[in-house]
Amino acid sequence: MTTVRIPAGWPATDEQARAVQDELRGRVVLDEPGPPPGTGHVTGVDVAYDDERDVVAAAAVVLDAASLDVVAEATAVGRISFPYVPGLLAFREIPTVLAALDALPCPPGLVVCDGYGLAHPRRFGLASHLGVLTGLPTIGVAKNPFTFTYDDPGTRRGTSAPLMAGAEEVGRALRTRDAVKPVFVSVGHRVSLDNACAHTLALTPAYRLPETTRRADALCRRALQEATTRQAPTSRYSESWTESPATDPSPGSRA
Repeated sequence: MTTVRIPAGWPATDEQARAVQDELRGRVVLDEPGPPPGTGHVTGVDVAYDDERDVVAAAAVVLDAASLDVVAEATAVGRISFPYVPGLLAFREIPTVLAALDALPCPPGLVVCDGYGLAHPRRFGLASHLGVLTGLPTIGVAKNPFTFTYDDPGTRRGTSAPLMAGAEEVGRALRTRDAVKPVFVSVGHRVSLDNACAHTLALTPAYRLPETTRRADALCRRALQEATTRQAPTSRYSESWTESPATDPSPGSRA
């Protein structure tokens, strides 16, 4: 498990965070199809919080895209790097998620985020932010549609409907199980929306949520429990944590 600090210069206010989003949003690549489903590696990332102890844990779980077997996994723990603000959640998660990805012993391939990419009020959710900083192909698969509208897709697995912001399609509501609530898929970086939906279906052979998300969720929860059991800092100024040097996951440090 990697322990990370809040990066120097990390945004501290809503205005600073939105300025970073504005700066990085133009770097999102939307004209690449991305890797074919069922090939190479696919990695799920997720985070868990203990707000009372000011601790966040991130997990990255690499699966073989064909078999969905676990290839590698890594976790990172740090202090919560930004307050809870809808639309700015990436700033709470990015430092520890980057550290978990950095700790993997193999290339992650496509990264699947439990959240949003373009399906975000500022068109720059966690999946897009992470993709721009790492250069990796990323998609977002969310449990709810945030503020966007959609018509209910057909009841059969694989049916979908556009996720709309006015007249703009920002993602799709995708049925991954017959007659079960859809998930909400959006492009993050370097993947087409059609391909993002195909990957999501390939990752949901038995459950509503992708195997990448299910495994990363379980792992980050275990990491959080271990961290808070071992040491429980009461504030971000506690010196009880042994911190490794930051890997400089600052907003503009990765392209």
